Amino acid sequence: MSRGSEKTDESPKWMNFRSLLVFSMFLRVFLIIYGEWQDAHMEVRYTDVDYMVFSDAASLMASGESPYKRTTYRYSPLLAFILIPNSIIHRSWGKFLFSASDLLVGWFIHKILKQRNVPEKICTYSVMVWLFNPFTFTIGTRGNCEPLVCAMVLWIIISLMKGNLSQAAFWYGLVVHFRVYPIIYALPIILVLDSQIFRSGQKPPLEDWNTGKAKTTTSNTEKKPLHFNLLTALKSLFSRERIMFALISGGVFLACNAISFYFYGHEFLHEALLYHLTRTDPRHNFSIYFYHIYLHYERQFSAVEKLISFLPQFTVQFALVFCFYQDLVFCIFLQTVAFVAFNKVITAQYFVWFYCLLPLILPWSRMKLKWEGLLCIIIWIGAQTHWLLWGYMLEFKGVNVFLKLWMASLLFLAANTFVLVKIIQRHQFSPLFRRFRSLSPKM
Repeated sequence: MSRGSEKTDESPKWMNFRSLLVFSMFLRVFLIIYGEWQDAHMEVRYTDVDYMVFSDAASLMASGESPYKRTTYRYSPLLAFILIPNSIIHRSWGKFLFSASDLLVGWFIHKILKQRNVPEKICTYSVMVWLFNPFTFTIGTRGNCEPLVCAMVLWIIISLMKGNLSQAAFWYGLVVHFRVYPIIYALPIILVLDSQIFRSGQKPPLEDWNTGKAKTTTSNTEKKPLHFNLLTALKSLFSRERIMFALISGGVFLACNAISFYFYGHEFLHEALLYHLTRTDPRHNFSIYFYHIYLHYERQFSAVEKLISFLPQFTVQFALVFCFYQDLVFCIFLQTVAFVAFNKVITAQYFVWFYCLLPLILPWSRMKLKWEGLLCIIIWIGAQTHWLLWGYMLEFKGVNVFLKLWMASLLFLAANTFVLVKIIQRHQFSPLFRRFRSLSPKM
């Protein structure tokens, strides 16, 4: 988003944040009601198949049985627990819960941007990227739980910005138990917990949106403090703040897992945790690994083979973290996009993991919608559509297009990489926090 848009901060009354939130709420309620009608009257159901799995698992839990008796339920028992009202109140309870979380994400996005003094007009446009994205407003209303995870991730960022480390650590431990993938955020969070930023009883100073306007290049800004801060991070690795965050988040994570294991034993351990580490899915998906898995699925993969596919992910993750960890929100956005792009299994619902972070980096982007932004959008959606066409030929027409589908997966990975590089090149590097020493009169 170009900074030229700061010239005016006036927006039409109908476009103020509260009006957008109310309109978004009614839109989601309408879609939930419409979804009930479509499910009852049309062959193609509106409700996500995963929602049926969640509901069945919740019904089992309500009757005193294990939710893992439901085939393909591979989530925390906490998810089934909060959906028990599906069996008591109404089967759409979960959809309203997930859609409320969806709206909460929009509110959190606005709150984070306002805390960094981003002008109201830019805040509004950024929030609209989430609230009126067709993918995001349908995923919750169809019964997918990802908005709940997104809300927890953003609340962790807000807690860190307020300096409330214990609260951030609690929710981080909980969200990693609930959905394993946020474990990738552990390293940048630990690195940013510098004793020169976080001090007991004091709110950490935030980097103001206006501060970044004076910076004309990103390369020098990124590279200049990098080596010094890495050295400082190594020297203060076992700071009070880092130890406290690790103990609380680790304790919450272990406590949740221990309670779940106590009630559901090895079923929980395998289905909710270990399965995701060694998962091999022969069904077609966006991942470049699916074709290899499909061809060799009858042969049992060793644990080493299952885990070695994480190597490209880990390599990219470490590179991104050590380059961008000071710009925390941007860093976890890049991590999430890269994690999804290089994952062994990629489904469309994973895209919402980084959609919720995209509005938080737009105010610091020098990329203009015309034409560079449109080019990135067209390339990403075009590569996805190209893959879906081959997927349709395979799934609905029964045509053997596995090789072409795999080539489409390669093209989709290339598109993700291209867009990611463009976003990095056009990003105005801006650390989330300022060091206390930078406030001295020597400035």
